[in-house]
Amino acid sequence: MNLLTVGMSHRSAPVRVLERVAISPEQIGKVLDELLHRDHLTEAFVVSTCNRVEVYAVAETFHGGLDDVTSVLARHAGAEVGELADHLYVYYAGAAVEHLFSVAAGLDSMVVGEAQILGQLRTAYGAADENGTVGKALHELAQQALRVGKRVHAETEIDDEGASVVSEALADGDAVLGGLAGRSALLVGAGSMGGLAAAQLRRAGIGEVVIANRTAANGERLAASLRADGVTARTVALAGLHDAIATADLVVTCTGAVGAVVTEDVVSAAIDGRGERPLVFCDLGLPRDTAPEVALLPGVTVVDLASLQQRLTEQRGAGESERAAAIVAEELRGYLAAQRSAEVTPTVTALRKRAAEVVDAELLRLDSRLPELEGKVRDELTRTVRRVVDKLLHAPTVRVKQLASVPGGAGYADALRELFELDPQTTALIGSPQADEVLDGGANVARTQRAKSAGRADLRDSTRQDGEDR
Repeated sequence: MNLLTVGMSHRSAPVRVLERVAISPEQIGKVLDELLHRDHLTEAFVVSTCNRVEVYAVAETFHGGLDDVTSVLARHAGAEVGELADHLYVYYAGAAVEHLFSVAAGLDSMVVGEAQILGQLRTAYGAADENGTVGKALHELAQQALRVGKRVHAETEIDDEGASVVSEALADGDAVLGGLAGRSALLVGAGSMGGLAAAQLRRAGIGEVVIANRTAANGERLAASLRADGVTARTVALAGLHDAIATADLVVTCTGAVGAVVTEDVVSAAIDGRGERPLVFCDLGLPRDTAPEVALLPGVTVVDLASLQQRLTEQRGAGESERAAAIVAEELRGYLAAQRSAEVTPTVTALRKRAAEVVDAELLRLDSRLPELEGKVRDELTRTVRRVVDKLLHAPTVRVKQLASVPGGAGYADALRELFELDPQTTALIGSPQADEVLDGGANVARTQRAKSAGRADLRDSTRQDGEDR
């Protein structure tokens, strides 16, 4: 599998660049469709979160696939490829698998160990599956990555090194306000990130939560869940942001909108008459939901992904990350060994197919030379010959899979093809989607030849018996 990963994250790009490349849920289908209509890509899925945008694709060639992916990302961002080049990272083959496993484990997150990335990966795979852009290769890879992430969180305490971007942003807000307990919060956006923020606010003892969301039903659903947990909660229309901001102590925005939802004019009018009462914005949107000018208003503090990125980069430590990295390395070795072993399977299958053809040909010759053989004797000879061939092939075919599973083991399959004069085209075809059809067709031919031979033998037996009766 020629896996190609092209991406941009909080590690490689500032937020101002990330937000240009960010892909909203509504745009995912269009981007996936464009990727699959390129010349060198056969499968793809896209991960777009608040701190990363990554394309995972199966590419027929490295350079062709890289050109295809970067062209799509640049077109989506309304930029030239050269403008993004300095902020993009590229992984290929085993390195791409290692990166995905690290992402799933939370090792590449802005907050090391965050568990939300597993849900985001699952969502990314689901969107690609729904759009028909993942096949067998990416399906198996995505499922394995999710298993790796779950194992890391189950066997380490990496979660303790940082809960999530949401919790870190709210921690900054808590520090500015001197505590969130009893405060009033405005939550703009009721999606998955909004749900996480609401849960964090409830645990912090927030006094009231006002929810503004584009879809009123989703906002009311989140408000109802908060009320069920004993939190005072209500909803307002997005048009009512002015009044909601005026009474809030904390505003959390996470809408996924393309442009700013909270403008300087709205906030400036809302804070008029607040006096010295501070107002904190936690902007978790990518692109940003809050206009940059808002941070310049008196008494207003804006915590956004850029400020979080700077603080968390400085605080990043080791701890449980080392144990998590060891698990990722172990899982990577196992996955790549299985992949290398699977790559030799078509050669082994071709060898067994060749052996079966030789056996069938010799049995046909036996039938023609000894037509008087009784059926029971013929059947026993057939079983004996097949057992001998199977036993002779067992050791080399098992051993070649073992040898192929280690790095650099691909040459053993080549040696097997040379030693037994296997047709490379046949081997390649067996490894293709048409393999079952090819194998079934060969088996059918052999069965037909055997049936014809058996029919001729039966006819000879019948003729001989008729002569004796006469």
